[in-house]
Amino acid sequence: MTPERKIFIAVLITSFMGPFMGSSINIAIPTMAQEFGAAAQELSWVVTAYLLGSVALLIPFGRLADIVGRRRLYTIGTTIVALTTLAGGLAGSAGALVFCRLLQGLALATIFSTGMAMLVASHAPSMRGRVIGCSAAATYIGLSLGPVLGGLITQYLGWRLIFFLSALVNFLSAFMAARVKGEWYGDRTGGMDYKGAILYCMASMMTLYGLSSLSLQVWTRYVFLAGVALLLLFIWEQKHASAPLIDISLFQSTIFAMSNLAALLNYSATFAISFLLSLYLQLIRGFDASTAGLFMLLQPLMMALLSPRAGALSDRHEPRLVASFGMTLTTLGIFWFSFLRADTPMLLVAANFVLVGIGFAFFSSPNSNAIMGAVEPRFYGVASSVLSVMRIGGQSISMSVVTMLLAVYTVPHVSAGYLDSLLEAVQGIFFILAFVCLFGVGASLMRGKRQDL
Repeated sequence: MTPERKIFIAVLITSFMGPFMGSSINIAIPTMAQEFGAAAQELSWVVTAYLLGSVALLIPFGRLADIVGRRRLYTIGTTIVALTTLAGGLAGSAGALVFCRLLQGLALATIFSTGMAMLVASHAPSMRGRVIGCSAAATYIGLSLGPVLGGLITQYLGWRLIFFLSALVNFLSAFMAARVKGEWYGDRTGGMDYKGAILYCMASMMTLYGLSSLSLQVWTRYVFLAGVALLLLFIWEQKHASAPLIDISLFQSTIFAMSNLAALLNYSATFAISFLLSLYLQLIRGFDASTAGLFMLLQPLMMALLSPRAGALSDRHEPRLVASFGMTLTTLGIFWFSFLRADTPMLLVAANFVLVGIGFAFFSSPNSNAIMGAVEPRFYGVASSVLSVMRIGGQSISMSVVTMLLAVYTVPHVSAGYLDSLLEAVQGIFFILAFVCLFGVGASLMRGKRQDL
């Protein structure tokens, strides 16, 4: 087996496992709460701690990967992910489980910052879109299978088996990467900017936590503002650092800057779709969780099926046009959801799920292809990290906005007595998200023509 094939398989494994682990654990949280005698709200930190950990070291690890070798950091990080996942399966309390998930997220940042960088560096430029598309397909398959398999494992075998199996698979990925000799170094000059790393870590965690909790506690808005202030300080420090974590000049490239902005806007507009439609299908239409889940599988299924084809298409044609076409379809789908009624034919709802899935598939991989093609190979690690920050940031913005708007449209506790206001809220939020997505289309079109480096 060639080194390229080994890297390809290793990265596809972790591309699958990240979303699979996240979505399967979400299903198991009520069972965990019952076993530990903890409130479900307390165990929401199982998800929150994981997100905070994964964003905290993304940029520092991206820079570190370029210095010490992307394969080396990937192998070490994947091994730590496997060990912390194993520890999570053995946790004897809710607090121990949350701590393990925090460590898991911190280690997973190594995968986010190195996986795509290794894929791109180990394959010819003509194959870049295709391999990115395959990685995206693995991600969406994991996202699709997570709730289904996670629910079955939790119900019949226990939630701890999710952790044990995930640990085993991550060990397999680390083993595959360890058998490769190539390192795919980036820019090894100048060393590590530790001051910038500390600033970024504090800024990202405070901003993300404050953003995700804006509607829950008044004081969290001050955490958010402090995080934004530290983020601005981090940017200023990077401009004056002798060996910055991020070369700010990368954003002088219209392709790099606008592609990342398009990613941020796209995730801000799309991440909450599943949450909103879960409310619609279960509370307004009266479907049980399993039936609603089957409808919602249509979107990630289309994303998994079409992402490799979309990525390959962006190798032959202008990524800007392919990605903009995809985001336009997504915008139309989200806008159509703003006209949902209590009696909307479910065939139309299902068809729109398919449309949004097709749109996202044609946006995601070509957009990533454009970002990685806009930087020199020595910056692949940092570029991959920046894109991951855009994704996680967009997801946080999406849920924060939706939570606040639901509070405006409805009472704090959604119940059957407020279904009319809930439907109005869903319609209004989808209209706003469509508007955000439309701005994303504009950013996508403004990026300019491909100029591969």
